[in-house]
Amino acid sequence: MEWIRGKQLGRGSFATVSSAKPKNQSAKTPPLMAVKSSEASFSALLKNEKQVLQQIGSCPQIVRCFGDDQTFENGTAFYNLFLEYASGGCLADQIKKNGGRLPEQDVRRYARAVLKGLGFVHAKGFVHCDVKLANVLVFENGAAKIADFGLAKKAGPTGNRDEIRGTPLYMSPESVNEQEYESPADIWAFGCLVAEMVTGKPVWNHQSGFNMCELLMRIGGDELPEIPEELSEEGKDFLGKCFVKDQRKRWTAEMLLEHPFVIADDTVPLEDVEDELFSSPRGPFDFPDWVSMTGSEISPEFSDLEGKELNWSFDWSSEKSSNPAACLLRQLVTVETPDWSVSGSWVTVR
Repeated sequence: MEWIRGKQLGRGSFATVSSAKPKNQSAKTPPLMAVKSSEASFSALLKNEKQVLQQIGSCPQIVRCFGDDQTFENGTAFYNLFLEYASGGCLADQIKKNGGRLPEQDVRRYARAVLKGLGFVHAKGFVHCDVKLANVLVFENGAAKIADFGLAKKAGPTGNRDEIRGTPLYMSPESVNEQEYESPADIWAFGCLVAEMVTGKPVWNHQSGFNMCELLMRIGGDELPEIPEELSEEGKDFLGKCFVKDQRKRWTAEMLLEHPFVIADDTVPLEDVEDELFSSPRGPFDFPDWVSMTGSEISPEFSDLEGKELNWSFDWSSEKSSNPAACLLRQLVTVETPDWSVSGSWVTVR
């Protein structure tokens, strides 16, 4: 695939993330992508991410991968991984945009999406190992998807008892004490993520330049993370199921999805509509009586449209027309095309 590298979107220890667009549009790739690039000699994590994404398969709550390639730029060999482009950045960006914390309604919605993604990953026999705000991406329609599977692994012992995976502030007690990285560790990290969405601060209070050994001792000891006081009682109970020291008693993603904290979410992702609301419609107007459901509320995801995300708004209660069908069709044909442009210069890669 020939493509053009755009502006840099982010940088990590071994990789950079840039916007990218194909030179020749095809049905297999969207008009705009994100490309993660690292020098070929430091590409082990990116290659692991591609392999894991290929093995676990497609899920609406997991970022899609469109392939990989290698390029030579300024005399250096790079390995490139092509992924879905998220215009909303990550959850950490959303917190900053909202003044340092998120409303509980948004916390519930994002928590449900992340749980669905984690449940899918765990059911496929994998562990993410690095669940955190920066690794959950937000899309234009409000959908949240888990990203960055560079540290992910198959469930079960790795044979290396000295390895350290993940971000210390999100590590579970068993990961600290026993170097055990299984699905319960993802749930502990998920709890840290939810609490941080509420307060805008990590669950472990620490000063800049804090002692890493002291932090790990707190995590591995008897102390539990502080549950935010501003959370509802449902939210406090929900986090209590995540912050259980004994990983055997910690709730699973499947169990947490049945908790009132996320069940009470009023927004219904489109991928859930068929299962939770109704069977497949028999005609274009065979739908329930929804009232003023906007695209941001139903979070449509259409995997069969090659990554093109649609934003639409139907007003089923409109009284402006005596013909509901004509009113609906008028809205459909006037839907705006998404703006795929990215500011900044573009550089031809090959």
